Amino acid sequence: MCIRDSKIAVAISGGKDSLTLAKLMQELKRHRQVNFDLEFIAMNPGYIEENSNNLLFNCDKLGIPVNLYKSDIFEVAEKLTRGDSPCYMCARMRRGNLYSKAKELGCNKLALGHHFNDVIETILLNIIFAGDYKTMMPKLKSKNFPGMELIRPMYLIKEEAIIRFINSTGLKALDCACTAVSYTHLTL
Repeated sequence: MCIRDSKIAVAISGGKDSLTLAKLMQELKRHRQVNFDLEFIAMNPGYIEENSNNLLFNCDKLGIPVNLYKSDIFEVAEKLTRGDSPCYMCARMRRGNLYSKAKELGCNKLALGHHFNDVIETILLNIIFAGDYKTMMPKLKSKNFPGMELIRPMYLIKEEAIIRFINSTGLKALDCACTAVSYTHLTL
């Protein structure tokens, strides 16, 4: 994955995966052998105050200079789905919103915290529910945002390692966090 001379927006949701990704990218830059820049972005799609405060607290404790910005995605997704499960719509809207913010900040890459277990799960879900053999790629060019590329730097990292890292920090990572105080209890 070539990151030389890139400006990468690292998306932080407040969950264990994105917090780990942010710290990994920060350390990669600190010990870099190639030149690249980072922007740490976190969207507040409508979190209750305690969840957004927890996200900021975790980033502060990890030394991550995060740019938290607001959106109304939870509210809009709820209206668009009229009481049905808004999760799919919310996820699509959040991704587009992150691309827009990354582009606004002059980034040419958007880094997401998907890991090896997410890749395997995606393959299985596609086979079982869609009858199709598809997965998420470690790198792909955006069709809707010219010049932008999505990267998944933790593509080969197993979830167990992420859980061990977050547990070692003593931080409480957010879970979905869409409606209430929502911390993940992590066990191996």
